[in-house]
Amino acid sequence: MKEREALVKHIFTADPSAHVFNDKIYVYPSHDLEHDGEDDDEGGEYLMEDYHVLSLDNLEADCVDNGEALHMKDVPWVSKQMWAPDCVCKDGKYYLYFPARDKDGIFRIGMAVSDSPTGPFKAEDNFMEGSMSIDPAVFMDDDGRCYMYNGGLWGGQLEKWQTGSFVKDPAEIPADASSLGPFFAELTDDMKSFKETPKMVTILDENGEPIKAGDEDRRYFEGPWMHKYNGLYYLSYSTGTTHYVVYATGEKPEGPFTYRGRILEPVIGWTTHHSIIEYHGKWYLFYHDCEISGGINHRRNVKYTELKYNPDGTIQTIKPYEA
Repeated sequence: MKEREALVKHIFTADPSAHVFNDKIYVYPSHDLEHDGEDDDEGGEYLMEDYHVLSLDNLEADCVDNGEALHMKDVPWVSKQMWAPDCVCKDGKYYLYFPARDKDGIFRIGMAVSDSPTGPFKAEDNFMEGSMSIDPAVFMDDDGRCYMYNGGLWGGQLEKWQTGSFVKDPAEIPADASSLGPFFAELTDDMKSFKETPKMVTILDENGEPIKAGDEDRRYFEGPWMHKYNGLYYLSYSTGTTHYVVYATGEKPEGPFTYRGRILEPVIGWTTHHSIIEYHGKWYLFYHDCEISGGINHRRNVKYTELKYNPDGTIQTIKPYEA
């Protein structure tokens, strides 16, 4: 594969969660379906129904589409919109986590399991108790404990859960109020549920104050990802309206995290969503854009590029269309 070229072109893929299992790279994207519907702020144009797992034997190899791994027709609680997933391997089994709307139109997180990283995956009959919103990202720490980060504003319904219960039409968050963060919870040993009620992560500015809701260049919007570098926890995420992928660092997986800078400048298309892996001693950013479709928001393609750190642990900002 060549950097900054679409991994596959025969289907539209987005929201890549990349992982290294058994020295191979596996990418768990969402699957954009082609249609002629209108875009809206609630994400109604994203009509995904299934998941395909992509794999690469190495970064010089062709990317393989391993076919359908899970379809919403096989998940009893889902009504529509199986959006950005993630996968984690524990004790030889592969656990796929995915958001979708339940029969009441509320986004929840589901889990499916397989003996193979490419599936097929068998879903649990119901969503995870206490789950809400979108974009699950599961991080396994060095001690084997697993944590989920998730949540997205607007269409992802994050702001509807501020009270701990779903509120259909919440009051607008003032610009000078603390911004919302992703939800965070440790998973149980069987990977099926939360050890405690998910709580929101706090993201701070350089003065130790919570980033404000009106700070759209830095505040959390969606697409969390967690990785660890030199013992430090790196929480990265999309700013949504300003189309950056940015990051914050902390000493503990639950935070708090302090904003550090931008990872990725805006790509073609409205959304930006990413993951970060280490492979053979180098680090890589997987992301998507709408370059092939000419900017059609629901026709995206997954790409990757090398990610580089400075000696002080900060990340060098990537400009996706510059060498």
